[in-house]
Amino acid sequence: MADRTREILEDLEAVRENLLALSDEIWTSINHNDPEALEEGVQFKRAYNEKMAAFDRLASELSTMVQQFTSIRLEEHEESGEDDEVQNERIIRALDRETPHSIDEDFEYKRPYGFILDGRGTSGVRLWNRLFTLICLELYRRDPARFRELLDRPENVRKRGGLLFSRDPARLRKAQKIADGLHAEINHSANGLRDVIRLLLATYEIPKDRLQIFLREDRDAEGDD
Repeated sequence: MADRTREILEDLEAVRENLLALSDEIWTSINHNDPEALEEGVQFKRAYNEKMAAFDRLASELSTMVQQFTSIRLEEHEESGEDDEVQNERIIRALDRETPHSIDEDFEYKRPYGFILDGRGTSGVRLWNRLFTLICLELYRRDPARFRELLDRPENVRKRGGLLFSRDPARLRKAQKIADGLHAEINHSANGLRDVIRLLLATYEIPKDRLQIFLREDRDAEGDD
């Protein structure tokens, strides 16, 4: 029952991420130079976003309720080598047998498994917003002041309005606490989160090739052989 419940909880979150990806795809497919098509697209997006917000609230409530009742946590199989060198080496060896992906790839409709950032590995990650949160936490630990500088930089404002990070969680659609007085917006598709990670790497002056991402589909394909 535990495995099935965990899979359902993951699927619930995956549906949310895929709906965000679909919204992005539809928006970019609209001819923005055609006033009629643009107006129709804007009306669609408003209605879509409203339904998405309602779905997101319900999905979050269901997930919280199930996790509290069953004591199942989506993060319980994660392993990190952040504070244990021996464990880190073991995680790196295991991940090195998988196919690495760069932060410049298209991750829509794919599922994460783990990552290696500057030689530190984390595995067992099941969701994009969780992978994003773990990277934020790791970078914040390295240099909190540099992370907080993002709050007042122009890059913190999204193209369509809204903030990537905020001191006030109420200013974000779906806030994830990184530290006291610092929250991240996680209401992004996989590629949306990818873009924010690239911003963070640039902020910390970390070359993009120092981050490798590993996908569940590669592990599943390997297991089917």
